Amino acid sequence: MEWIAGLLFLSVILLLLAGFPVAFTLGGTALIFAALGVVAGVFNEALLTGLPNRVFGIMSNETLIAVPLFVFMGVTLERARIAEELLDTLSRLFGSLGGGLGISVMLVGMLLAASTGIVGATVVTMGLLSLPTMLKRGYSPAVSAGTICASGTLGQIIPPSIILVMLGDVMTSAYQQAQLAMGIFSPKTVSVGDLFAGALVPGLMLVLLYVVYIVAVAILKPDTMPPHRREADDQVSLGQVLRALLPPLALVFAVLGSILTGQATPTEAAGVGGMGALLLALLRGQIDRERLKDIMRATLRISSMVFLILIGASIFSLVFRGYGGDDAVHAVLEGLPGGVFGAMLVVMLVMFLLGFVLDFIEITFVVVPIVGPVLLAMGLDPVWLGVMIAVNLQTSFLTPPFGFALFYLRGVAPPEVPTGAIYRGVMPFVGIQLLALILLALFPELVTWLPNKIYG
Repeated sequence: MEWIAGLLFLSVILLLLAGFPVAFTLGGTALIFAALGVVAGVFNEALLTGLPNRVFGIMSNETLIAVPLFVFMGVTLERARIAEELLDTLSRLFGSLGGGLGISVMLVGMLLAASTGIVGATVVTMGLLSLPTMLKRGYSPAVSAGTICASGTLGQIIPPSIILVMLGDVMTSAYQQAQLAMGIFSPKTVSVGDLFAGALVPGLMLVLLYVVYIVAVAILKPDTMPPHRREADDQVSLGQVLRALLPPLALVFAVLGSILTGQATPTEAAGVGGMGALLLALLRGQIDRERLKDIMRATLRISSMVFLILIGASIFSLVFRGYGGDDAVHAVLEGLPGGVFGAMLVVMLVMFLLGFVLDFIEITFVVVPIVGPVLLAMGLDPVWLGVMIAVNLQTSFLTPPFGFALFYLRGVAPPEVPTGAIYRGVMPFVGIQLLALILLALFPELVTWLPNKIYG
């Protein structure tokens, strides 16, 4: 009955496109298909008895506790106006150079990515803070929009990233399934720390490629990114630079460093990050009772969304497997020409296309558990595969016409920035993303070198 599994997957996609809530669409559609299958005698209802255990497993998963803690850290830093001070300081530092403001936006986006890991929050924040300034200084609307969107999506790949935490949990399960299928009954594990270490070099490489592109545009088309004439009050001292940069950098190093050196688990480090962000906001006088309530409500709202989607995706994958969907996917991927290369290429292409219409959370919880075990059983490195998926999902945020980063920026952009300019601005960055994927495919050591150095 594998065709029913395909029909289930297609139904979910269509319902999501129609605008139904993600979590309820995933779980509800799967349960309807299961009920119809039970009535028709083609689905084993005993499988549904596993649902309580799955939900309890999600509730008791220590790794996933890091998600609300990292969300709290990111929301707190956003409310503490860290980005505002960073952007003001760096734009005064680099603004007199051609493309200097664009470089400042990219560097602030990188620091925000490492601090928050929330794409929507970063794009909206950078759009509100930097887009009016860039337009005022004569920057092209397309270049300005593309730079902001690209910098905002860095939170997908630069650790500590929420997507890497969720991918780490999914990849751990997929890797164990793959090894058991190969007859390895003492399976190795892959941790969130492995993914953090693997994503660090690709993330910094991506920032470097972005900055090189901005410098190239400033040289070749200086009218699109003119330098800013520095006034007397635009001077910035070393003390001001350190005051803006050191606190967020110290927080990022404390969180990421404690994970990479093995001093703390991702969940423990997320707790340190949350407390550090709160102390930083208190020291800056940017927090009061009402703002703290607002931070906690936002954290609860985002975390609830993530876990509801995870529960819905868990129900979906159970019913999908009950109809033999995983066996069908396994047979299709193994039957593709080109072996493991062909299978990997098709999976990357499907994820890229699904990124047009699905959020990264849905793809992580729905698609990766289906294709992950198959690809890993073919001998792919789990850390490399996880980072490739993360970069691919990041690319889908930028791809017109449905890229989520484009919608976020469109919501806060002034009327003089048309939608067409946003689309034109992001296309070179999509090309850079694809170049990064090709480089990671050709040189897997870019991903695997650091985890091997740290963890052996």
